[in-house]
Amino acid sequence: MKSFTYLLVLFFTIIICFIASFDKRIRFDKHFISYLKAGILVAIPFIAWDVWFTAIGVWWFNLDYTTGLVIAGLPIEEWLFFICIPFSCVFTYFCIDKFFNLKWLDGFNNIIVFVSIIAISVVGLLNTDKMYTLVTAVITVLSLIYFHFIVRIPWISRASFVFSILMIGFFSVNGVLTGTGLESPIVNYNPEEFMGIRKLTIPVEDAVYGYTQFLWVLFFFKYFSRRKQVDI
Repeated sequence: MKSFTYLLVLFFTIIICFIASFDKRIRFDKHFISYLKAGILVAIPFIAWDVWFTAIGVWWFNLDYTTGLVIAGLPIEEWLFFICIPFSCVFTYFCIDKFFNLKWLDGFNNIIVFVSIIAISVVGLLNTDKMYTLVTAVITVLSLIYFHFIVRIPWISRASFVFSILMIGFFSVNGVLTGTGLESPIVNYNPEEFMGIRKLTIPVEDAVYGYTQFLWVLFFFKYFSRRKQVDI
């Protein structure tokens, strides 16, 4: 059973959302193709990032908690992570945005983006010697600049609000992956490459990393859904 730990984390993360997708009040199943396109498209650069960081020792995996199948230095469960976890996140956003009026949050886009860019930029500049911290900061800042100032998406505040709710699940999932309740972590971090600030067992960089990934998947999900002319 130990060798299926990572796989079970992914299964329990996605199964309820997957089943609920077919509920006639939700019908997220109509969006499966749009999600898969978005998820796979965003997974490509994030997996490349993952492979790179694993190769240079920024982080590594304890294969005792995996099935043992490794591709490009990553356990197969890590590949599945980039499809399963964003699925649950996008599904949650879809449901909350469908049943609650969150458009009033759009007025906070400017303050959320400016505060985020300034805070993350400062953290990155103060930690240029820490690879995980620096790269995460740079990619997040560039992403926010693109979303807010170039393509001008109106839903950054809505996505940020939903992500704050998703942090409940984030602590559960990433907590297990980083060692909560286990003899040793599934994902291990080089202490020289991140700030060393953890929430429970989770490096704070993971939350920023997850936020950026979530924004990109949601961006392309909305794009592909519009192309299919499916209401979101």
